[in-house]
Amino acid sequence: MRTGAHALTLLSSPLNVQALMALRDGPRPLPRLRKEVGSPPPTTMRNHLLTLTEFGIIERFRSNEFPPQVDFALGGAGRDLLSVAGAINTWLVAAPDGPVELGTVAAKRSIKALVDGWATGVVRALAAKPLTLTELDRLISRVSYPTLERRLAAMREAGQLEALSANGNGRRQMVTNWLRQAIGPLAVASRWEQMHPSDHIPPPGRIDVEAAFLLAVPRLRLPNASSGSCRLAVELTGGEVADPTAGVVIDVEDGRVIGCSSRLGREVGAWVSGTPSGWFRAVVDGFPDQLELGGDNALAAGVLDGLQRCPCERLGTQRLSVSVPHAGADEGNG
Repeated sequence: MRTGAHALTLLSSPLNVQALMALRDGPRPLPRLRKEVGSPPPTTMRNHLLTLTEFGIIERFRSNEFPPQVDFALGGAGRDLLSVAGAINTWLVAAPDGPVELGTVAAKRSIKALVDGWATGVVRALAAKPLTLTELDRLISRVSYPTLERRLAAMREAGQLEALSANGNGRRQMVTNWLRQAIGPLAVASRWEQMHPSDHIPPPGRIDVEAAFLLAVPRLRLPNASSGSCRLAVELTGGEVADPTAGVVIDVEDGRVIGCSSRLGREVGAWVSGTPSGWFRAVVDGFPDQLELGGDNALAAGVLDGLQRCPCERLGTQRLSVSVPHAGADEGNG
């Protein structure tokens, strides 16, 4: 599983989203909570609550009322997950075919397509350059050709990829601007996972870091006078056996990014480096105090400022409004 995928998968479930929204204003007894999320079958409700409780997203306790009843409330992880929900909602609203509402079947499909593409390495590969299915199959050997084909089809249907004109090897697939904007919710989701660790959730790895930068860098807006090369480096932890530094080197000319490479060994004129938590603090919260800037400080600061502005745009600040299905609806049919 790639970093951020777990949080986004939780929010792809309409029932999970509806439970979060119902509990954000205070605790609810189980009968009232079930009614507010559309009265799903008891077994479905119980399974979802069990998952959310397991990860500390909601808490279960007995009230002081008589007769006593079981109440549910948001836990610390749940309150923080609302910020991830805000980020993914901001992204969904900007969908190319029109706004998609978080907590719907359409949102579930879009988030699943994103997560599947992120988890298989498709996003990392195509963020670097357009590729055909055959070329992707050579790069991503651990995923079968039919699975890659299905992933690409789902991402195209969701508006995250577009097919270019065919060449001798088939149609190349190119990421859309909307998919590049997904770096916002991916960053916020990854930060949430680091704040609320679990044994089966991995820390950010090399592929995650490279994919994130490759998605974000083409959207950078820099001062016209900016020129030179800048290394963006993340100091990895958590069992990396090779070089613990991952990232990209970008080339800037007159304020435009003209090149981006994951090969970090070359000489550069500027650099920005830090731990994953330092980068999350900078690009999600807007506080770069835990990052180190060096070399051409004006270029490094300009690149960092561009990264802070382009991926997140203060994601997660708006209040969500989520529709609830009719009583008796079962999201398992979606």
